[in-house]
Amino acid sequence: MYPVHRPARRLAQLYAGLTLYGASMALQVRAGLGLDPWDVFHQGVADRTGLTFGTVVILTGAAVLLAWIPLRQRPGIGTISNVFVIGIAVDATLAVLPEAGSTPVAWAMLLAGVGLNGVASGAYIGAGLGPGPRDGLMTGLVRRTGGSVRLVRTTIEVGVLAVGVVLGGTVGPGTLIYALSIGPLIHLFLPRLTVADPVPAYA
Repeated sequence: MYPVHRPARRLAQLYAGLTLYGASMALQVRAGLGLDPWDVFHQGVADRTGLTFGTVVILTGAAVLLAWIPLRQRPGIGTISNVFVIGIAVDATLAVLPEAGSTPVAWAMLLAGVGLNGVASGAYIGAGLGPGPRDGLMTGLVRRTGGSVRLVRTTIEVGVLAVGVVLGGTVGPGTLIYALSIGPLIHLFLPRLTVADPVPAYA
Protein backbone atom coordinates (compact mmCIF):
# COMPACT_ATOMS: atom_id res chain seq x y z
CA MET A 1 0.00 0.00 0.00
CA TYR A 2 1.31 3.42 -0.94
CA PRO A 3 1.30 6.31 1.58
CA VAL A 4 -1.24 9.09 1.20
CA HIS A 5 0.04 11.41 -1.51
CA ARG A 6 0.20 15.16 -0.73
CA PRO A 7 -1.51 14.97 2.69
CA ALA A 8 -1.26 18.72 3.40
CA ARG A 9 -2.95 19.56 0.10
CA ARG A 10 -5.65 16.96 0.72
CA LEU A 11 -6.43 18.20 4.23
CA ALA A 12 -6.47 21.87 3.20
CA GLN A 13 -8.77 21.09 0.28
CA LEU A 14 -11.01 18.89 2.42
CA TYR A 15 -11.62 21.53 5.08
CA ALA A 16 -11.93 24.37 2.57
CA GLY A 17 -14.48 22.33 0.64
CA LEU A 18 -16.51 21.42 3.73
CA THR A 19 -16.51 25.02 4.96
CA LEU A 20 -17.63 26.32 1.57
CA TYR A 21 -20.28 23.61 1.43
CA GLY A 22 -21.76 24.91 4.68
CA ALA A 23 -21.66 28.47 3.36
CA SER A 24 -23.41 27.37 0.16
CA MET A 25 -26.20 25.80 2.21
CA ALA A 26 -26.66 29.05 4.14
CA LEU A 27 -26.96 31.02 0.90
CA GLN A 28 -29.75 28.73 -0.27
CA VAL A 29 -31.52 28.92 3.09
CA ARG A 30 -31.45 32.73 3.11
CA ALA A 31 -32.62 32.85 -0.52
CA GLY A 32 -35.85 31.15 0.55
CA LEU A 33 -36.56 29.72 -2.89
CA GLY A 34 -36.28 26.03 -2.07
CA LEU A 35 -33.61 23.67 -0.78
CA ASP A 36 -32.16 20.33 -1.81
CA PRO A 37 -33.95 17.27 -0.33
CA TRP A 38 -31.65 16.76 2.65
CA ASP A 39 -31.78 20.46 3.55
CA VAL A 40 -35.57 20.48 3.28
CA PHE A 41 -35.42 17.75 5.93
CA HIS A 42 -32.84 19.61 8.03
CA GLN A 43 -34.90 22.80 7.94
CA GLY A 44 -38.11 20.98 8.81
CA VAL A 45 -36.52 19.31 11.83
CA ALA A 46 -34.93 22.60 12.91
CA ASP A 47 -38.27 24.41 12.71
CA ARG A 48 -40.05 21.72 14.71
CA THR A 49 -37.39 21.29 17.41
CA GLY A 50 -35.95 24.76 17.83
CA LEU A 51 -32.44 23.47 17.18
CA THR A 52 -30.19 25.44 14.88
CA PHE A 53 -29.97 24.35 11.26
CA GLY A 54 -26.33 23.38 11.69
CA THR A 55 -27.03 21.33 14.81
CA VAL A 56 -29.62 19.33 12.89
CA VAL A 57 -27.11 18.82 10.07
CA ILE A 58 -24.59 17.44 12.58
CA LEU A 59 -27.08 15.19 14.37
CA THR A 60 -28.45 13.86 11.08
CA GLY A 61 -24.95 13.17 9.77
CA ALA A 62 -24.08 11.31 12.98
CA ALA A 63 -27.28 9.25 12.77
CA VAL A 64 -26.62 8.37 9.12
CA LEU A 65 -23.06 7.42 10.04
CA LEU A 66 -24.41 4.92 12.59
CA ALA A 67 -26.29 3.28 9.74
CA TRP A 68 -22.91 2.51 8.18
CA ILE A 69 -22.23 -0.10 10.87
CA PRO A 70 -24.58 -2.83 9.56
CA LEU A 71 -23.58 -1.86 6.02
CA ARG A 72 -19.91 -2.44 6.93
CA GLN A 73 -18.82 0.88 5.53
CA ARG A 74 -15.49 2.34 6.69
CA PRO A 75 -15.38 6.08 7.39
CA GLY A 76 -12.32 8.20 6.66
CA ILE A 77 -11.19 11.44 8.23
CA GLY A 78 -13.20 13.23 5.55
CA THR A 79 -16.34 11.37 6.64
CA ILE A 80 -16.02 12.33 10.30
CA SER A 81 -15.05 15.90 9.40
CA ASN A 82 -18.08 16.13 7.11
CA VAL A 83 -20.40 15.48 10.04
CA PHE A 84 -19.10 18.40 12.10
CA VAL A 85 -17.51 21.00 9.83
CA ILE A 86 -20.47 21.52 7.51
CA GLY A 87 -22.88 22.01 10.41
CA ILE A 88 -20.58 24.48 12.13
CA ALA A 89 -19.96 26.36 8.87
CA VAL A 90 -23.63 26.69 7.97
CA ASP A 91 -24.55 28.04 11.39
CA ALA A 92 -21.62 30.48 11.34
CA THR A 93 -22.65 31.74 7.90
CA LEU A 94 -26.34 32.01 8.83
CA ALA A 95 -25.33 34.11 11.84
CA VAL A 96 -23.88 36.85 9.61
CA LEU A 97 -25.87 36.45 6.38
CA PRO A 98 -29.14 38.42 6.22
CA GLU A 99 -32.32 37.37 4.46
CA ALA A 100 -32.44 38.15 0.76
CA GLY A 101 -34.93 40.99 1.14
CA SER A 102 -35.87 41.15 -2.55
CA THR A 103 -36.56 38.73 -5.37
CA PRO A 104 -33.47 39.61 -7.48
CA VAL A 105 -31.20 39.24 -4.46
CA ALA A 106 -32.89 35.95 -3.54
CA TRP A 107 -32.24 34.53 -7.00
CA ALA A 108 -28.64 35.75 -6.94
CA MET A 109 -28.12 34.07 -3.55
CA LEU A 110 -29.74 30.86 -4.75
CA LEU A 111 -27.63 30.62 -7.91
CA ALA A 112 -24.47 31.54 -6.01
CA GLY A 113 -25.29 28.90 -3.40
CA VAL A 114 -25.87 26.15 -5.95
CA GLY A 115 -22.71 27.05 -7.87
CA LEU A 116 -20.63 27.21 -4.70
CA ASN A 117 -22.07 23.87 -3.64
CA GLY A 118 -20.77 22.31 -6.84
CA VAL A 119 -17.27 23.72 -6.29
CA ALA A 120 -17.29 22.67 -2.63
CA SER A 121 -18.44 19.16 -3.47
CA GLY A 122 -15.70 18.77 -6.03
CA ALA A 123 -13.15 20.01 -3.49
CA TYR A 124 -14.00 17.75 -0.57
CA ILE A 125 -14.71 14.68 -2.69
CA GLY A 126 -11.57 15.31 -4.74
CA ALA A 127 -9.48 15.34 -1.56
CA GLY A 128 -10.04 11.58 -1.42
CA LEU A 129 -10.21 11.32 2.37
CA GLY A 130 -13.55 9.57 2.69
CA PRO A 131 -17.12 10.11 1.41
CA GLY A 132 -19.75 12.06 3.28
CA PRO A 133 -22.15 10.09 5.51
CA ARG A 134 -25.04 10.38 3.07
CA ASP A 135 -22.97 9.31 0.05
CA GLY A 136 -21.61 6.37 2.03
CA LEU A 137 -25.13 5.34 2.98
CA MET A 138 -26.02 5.25 -0.70
CA THR A 139 -23.00 3.22 -1.78
CA GLY A 140 -23.44 0.84 1.15
CA LEU A 141 -27.08 0.20 0.28
CA VAL A 142 -26.19 -0.31 -3.37
CA ARG A 143 -23.62 -2.93 -2.40
CA ARG A 144 -25.88 -4.74 0.08
CA THR A 145 -29.12 -4.66 -1.93
CA GLY A 146 -27.76 -5.02 -5.44
CA GLY A 147 -29.92 -2.09 -6.57
CA SER A 148 -28.72 0.51 -9.03
CA VAL A 149 -27.14 3.75 -7.84
CA ARG A 150 -29.92 5.68 -9.53
CA LEU A 151 -32.68 3.68 -7.80
CA VAL A 152 -31.10 3.77 -4.35
CA ARG A 153 -30.16 7.46 -4.53
CA THR A 154 -33.60 8.44 -5.83
CA THR A 155 -35.36 6.41 -3.12
CA ILE A 156 -33.31 8.03 -0.37
CA GLU A 157 -33.74 11.56 -1.75
CA VAL A 158 -37.49 11.22 -2.32
CA GLY A 159 -38.00 9.73 1.14
CA VAL A 160 -36.01 12.48 2.86
CA LEU A 161 -37.75 15.16 0.81
CA ALA A 162 -41.20 13.80 1.68
CA VAL A 163 -40.44 13.82 5.40
CA GLY A 164 -38.97 17.31 5.12
CA VAL A 165 -42.07 18.63 3.37
CA VAL A 166 -44.32 17.18 6.08
CA LEU A 167 -42.14 18.88 8.70
CA GLY A 168 -42.41 22.23 6.91
CA GLY A 169 -39.11 22.50 5.03
CA THR A 170 -38.93 24.91 2.09
CA VAL A 171 -39.56 23.44 -1.35
CA GLY A 172 -39.55 25.66 -4.43
CA PRO A 173 -37.83 26.35 -7.73
CA GLY A 174 -34.48 26.13 -5.96
CA THR A 175 -35.18 22.49 -5.18
CA LEU A 176 -35.57 21.71 -8.88
CA ILE A 177 -32.62 23.88 -9.91
CA TYR A 178 -30.38 22.11 -7.41
CA ALA A 179 -31.54 18.67 -8.55
CA LEU A 180 -30.84 19.48 -12.20
CA SER A 181 -27.58 21.37 -11.64
CA ILE A 182 -25.59 19.60 -8.96
CA GLY A 183 -24.68 16.55 -11.04
CA PRO A 184 -23.29 18.55 -13.98
CA LEU A 185 -21.51 20.94 -11.62
CA ILE A 186 -19.73 18.13 -9.76
CA HIS A 187 -18.93 16.53 -13.11
CA LEU A 188 -17.31 19.81 -14.13
CA PHE A 189 -15.32 20.54 -10.97
CA LEU A 190 -14.40 17.12 -9.59
CA PRO A 191 -11.80 16.20 -12.25
CA ARG A 192 -10.15 19.59 -11.79
CA LEU A 193 -10.02 19.27 -8.00
CA THR A 194 -9.13 15.61 -7.60
CA VAL A 195 -5.77 15.09 -5.90
CA ALA A 196 -4.39 12.25 -7.99
CA ASP A 197 -2.11 9.57 -6.55
CA PRO A 198 1.25 9.17 -8.27
CA VAL A 199 1.59 6.44 -10.85
CA PRO A 200 3.84 3.73 -9.35
CA ALA A 201 7.06 3.10 -11.19
CA TYR A 202 7.89 -0.46 -12.17
CA ALA A 203 11.32 -1.84 -12.89
